[in-house]
Amino acid sequence: MRGKAGLVIGLAIGYVLGTRAGRERYEQIKTQWLKVWNAEPVQSQVGKVKDFAKSQAMALPSTLWESAVKVTQAAGSKGTPGQKLDAAIKVGKDSADDVGKAAQSSAKAVKDAVEDAVEDASENGRGGA
Repeated sequence: MRGKAGLVIGLAIGYVLGTRAGRERYEQIKTQWLKVWNAEPVQSQVGKVKDFAKSQAMALPSTLWESAVKVTQAAGSKGTPGQKLDAAIKVGKDSADDVGKAAQSSAKAVKDAVEDAVEDASENGRGGA
């Protein structure tokens, strides 16, 4: 409930401040933001982050595939149907942990890349000023 109240308060404050500044100031801020966003150092870093995110995203499907293969092999192993089911469940739980770790690792790597890119962009912006 506190999250919803905070969101409503934030929207209200933003609306009040926005209406006080007016459309002209909004356009000025937008123009400045677009200048910064379209600057070569910023776009260079954006490209690096996109490429890195794509490479990290490719690691997750391979982990999912390997996990599916393991579960299928466990379900097809020798033994009674109950033993096969138990083996498939155990491997499935282990695989779920592996997928979770891979997803967390990918998310952390992308977050770190974004932070590095922002830091590089701000250093390039300061150096050029």
